[in-house]
Amino acid sequence: MKQLNVKINIREYVEDDFESIHQLNIQEKWNNLVIKKEDTKNAWSQSNVALVACANDHVIGYIRGITDGFISLFVCELLIEKNYRGLRIGTDLLKYVHNLFPKTRIELLTSSSSRTYYEDQDFRSFYGYRKTFEEW
Repeated sequence: MKQLNVKINIREYVEDDFESIHQLNIQEKWNNLVIKKEDTKNAWSQSNVALVACANDHVIGYIRGITDGFISLFVCELLIEKNYRGLRIGTDLLKYVHNLFPKTRIELLTSSSSRTYYEDQDFRSFYGYRKTFEEW
């Protein structure tokens, strides 16, 4: 595992964080979130799970989701800047959020490239479906 010489701080999202989040989305080529920048910003303001990970006051990762607080905690996005991957920051964000809502189960969708990360964290796979309004 990589070593880190800087302290990572996890804190609640504030609106001033959004431009850094948008830049991370651009770097990751999460084009839907990039193209729908204003909708993405609105989603952040409406999410009851919205945390950032910072190194020296610089946003280097985030987690966004929604929860009922008792049964389900849906992770919408979890992203760590490439230079900071392999330092357990994603795991720390997931554990931090789960600690806030310990009665819930975490549910999330993954891409083929991130699937093994979650399998390594002992997440169980399940199958789901997705459809946009335009696809009706």
